[in-house]
Amino acid sequence: MCIQRTFLAMVFCAASLAVTGPAATAQTSDSTTQPDNTKVNRGDRNAGDPTADQQKNDRSDRMLTKNIRKSIMADKSLSTYAHNIKVISQNGTVTLKGPVKSEDEKKTVLAKAAEVAGSSDKVTDQITVKQ
Repeated sequence: MCIQRTFLAMVFCAASLAVTGPAATAQTSDSTTQPDNTKVNRGDRNAGDPTADQQKNDRSDRMLTKNIRKSIMADKSLSTYAHNIKVISQNGTVTLKGPVKSEDEKKTVLAKAAEVAGSSDKVTDQITVKQ
């Protein structure tokens, strides 16, 4: 009985691999460009530019970042790029970094950040439009 179960388990696993094998290969050989943020993230290596790890653990800055992020994520019309914008708060000033799909998205994200921060003067725009 134990041998039968083992044999059936092996047959099931082999069948599963046979079914999923070609599908997995088809996805990786697709001619479309795979997502890769390596070039975008190189901008974080500049010494003078703020990065998320530089954000202080100040409660007001954390809440500012949280509320901006919440506002951006609540807008389901924005792309995944816009939802993944880096929000960095330092001493009440917010820096937004990363790519978005269009100028309209950029304006929307900046407006949401300015609304939460209280003024557009408190928002630094380092958003790029992905072509």
